Amino acid sequence: MDLGAIGDAGRALLEERPRTNAELGPLLAERWPGRDPASLAHAVRDLLPLVQVPPRAIWGSSGQTTCTTAEAWLGRALEPNPSPDEMVVRYLKAFGPATVSDVQTWCGLTRLREIVDRLRPHLRTFRDKHGRELFDPPEAPRPDPDIPAPPRFLPPFDNILLSHADRTRIMSDEHRKIIVTRNGLVKGTITVDGFACGSWEITRRRDAATLAITPFTRLSKADVDALTREGALLLAFAAAGADAHDIRFIAPE
Repeated sequence: MDLGAIGDAGRALLEERPRTNAELGPLLAERWPGRDPASLAHAVRDLLPLVQVPPRAIWGSSGQTTCTTAEAWLGRALEPNPSPDEMVVRYLKAFGPATVSDVQTWCGLTRLREIVDRLRPHLRTFRDKHGRELFDPPEAPRPDPDIPAPPRFLPPFDNILLSHADRTRIMSDEHRKIIVTRNGLVKGTITVDGFACGSWEITRRRDAATLAITPFTRLSKADVDALTREGALLLAFAAAGADAHDIRFIAPE
């Protein structure tokens, strides 16, 4: 098959209006009868830079992924030779101080040492306890280490759990095996004093919502109370329509 022709046909259809795979495949199959529609649609997704347009779904219900081309979404042609400099700085603004390896883990690109060295005059540098060099924008906030971090409920696949090569600054290697499952799922995670210490999940039954918190180790009463207060806020947001809210702590194994 002529992959260029498939890409051109897919581009025309997706720029006519955003479409789902289920819509795109049969339209492509009209031109290539006898070919699997789903395979044709996936080929277009592999050949073209696409944007998933909002809304993916609305709160409390699912929806199909709908895409158009990046050029159509942006209203302009893509930069033929984009510089990663701005991307690296934006990463550091969100997740710094960080090493070059951290940046590469987040974006999937390699050989970024040259980029970071070029940016060095505009960055602040530090060393972690292992002697690794860390980079951060000079204006980035750096709270005192003794400032307490309030408990937080991180959503599944939260970037803070995935955006560093060395994740031991927020979770132990032992607990990462629990948070990140073998099939690549990342559980909702609780943090106490800025460190991952358990998982959470909300279940709905009729008009009741239950927040189940599973700590990895035994928590102090103060931590349980703080998580209970934060959990109540989470339920008020995530299960606002439920008539009853319940918070349960599951004993660690």
